[in-house]
Parts: sequence; structure tokens; C-alpha cells
Amino acid sequence: MAKSAPLRIRRYSVRSAPNPTLQRAKRKFHRFFPDGFWDETYLAWERDYKWQAHQEWLQHLNADAFRRALDDKRYKEVAGRAVRIEAGRSLLFSFEKMALRDAVRDVSGAKIFAQGLFEFLYGESPMKARFETWCAVVESLPRKQTRVLTWPLVTVFGFIAQPKTHIFLKPNTTKEAARALGLTFNYTSRPNWTTYADYLELANTVRAGIRDMRPRDMIDIQSFLWVQGSEEYR
Repeated sequence: MAKSAPLRIRRYSVRSAPNPTLQRAKRKFHRFFPDGFWDETYLAWERDYKWQAHQEWLQHLNADAFRRALDDKRYKEVAGRAVRIEAGRSLLFSFEKMALRDAVRDVSGAKIFAQGLFEFLYGESPMKARFETWCAVVESLPRKQTRVLTWPLVTVFGFIAQPKTHIFLKPNTTKEAARALGLTFNYTSRPNWTTYADYLELANTVRAGIRDMRPRDMIDIQSFLWVQGSEEYR
């Protein structure tokens, strides 16, 4: 797959003078949500459904429950539960939802998915190794027509399961948000650790720049970026 050219926009240091572009972005966010991350409309439109997915994940696929299911070889149960938790939320595109359902329909695909996802979320290796392995796992899943290896699909379950650590990537909106904020995002279309690590750095730069808004986790950071880059908020 051809790689798109990286965006090369200046990264502002969190210790430098305030980023005027970021200040404009905060004003834009507050035009839609006057009470910021505690605004009732913000909660209804952007946060609550993501947080509810996280709570459902903790109930059914926390580390202990996930491990027990793998020990019992309940691979289809695990895969089905993960798919259902995401399916009720507006995160993946419809073609990605369909591709994932097809990929884990049989036991072989469900096993690959369940074991790979457990290691990504709860393994002991450094995050770089776990993310790279997870990308390889997703790429190896059975496919019918639509490809499974997309940025939203490889990032959605980390985001749902561990929103203090992982962030969800919708490429076009995130690239537009980076441009709007004047921040660097060295994006390539094929999921890889370098791009994801750069995205985490971008997210942490934004978190530092809007710390007065008191973001709770990556749900708030991803939502802030979504407001900056999505056509829904133009």
C-alpha cells in the first residue's frame, strides 16, 4: 500500500509561549460546548457513549475475565463480546464493522483475534512491541472482501479498554485537526508504531495545552481533536 506523505508542521513545546492556534481551538470547542468537558451536550454527543463502552468492557473483558475465557478456550465468546461492545457505538465505519464480524465468525479467526487482543491490552512487553504485534495479528485475520487492517480497527479496542492510555485514530479527521492546531502528525496510511507513537505525542501535547479545561482521559482528548477536524463541527 502506498504511503501518504507525512505532514510536517511545527510542534509547539508545552514550555513555550501559548500556542495562539490552540487558543482559537479552545474557543471553537467552547462555542459548541460552553461548559467544556462537563457540558451536557458534550456528554450526550461525544463522551457518554464512549465511556459506557469502557464500562461495559471492564465488566465483561477485564484482565481476569479475559484470561479465564482464554484458559477455557472461549475464543468466539470473547471475540463476539468485543464486537458487540463496539457495534453499538459510532466508532468504526460500517465496512470495518462488517469486516471484523466476518473475520471472527469462525473459531480460527476468533482465536487469533482473542489471543492477540489479550496480549496487546494485558501483556507485559513494552507498548511498542505489543502494538506492532497487534497490527500483525489484525493483518492476519481472515478476510472476505474488505480489508481488516485499518487505523480505526487497530486502535478502537485499546481506546475502549484503556482510555487513559490509548487513543482512537480516524485518519482524515485527525490529520485535519493537526493542521488546524498547527501541530505535527507524521502519518502513514498503513498502521505502524511510529505513527501511533507520534499520535500519542500529539495527544499529550494537546492535553498539556488544554490542561485548564481539565481533560479526564484520552476520550476527552480524542473528542477535542474531533471537534477541530470533523466536518460535523464546521
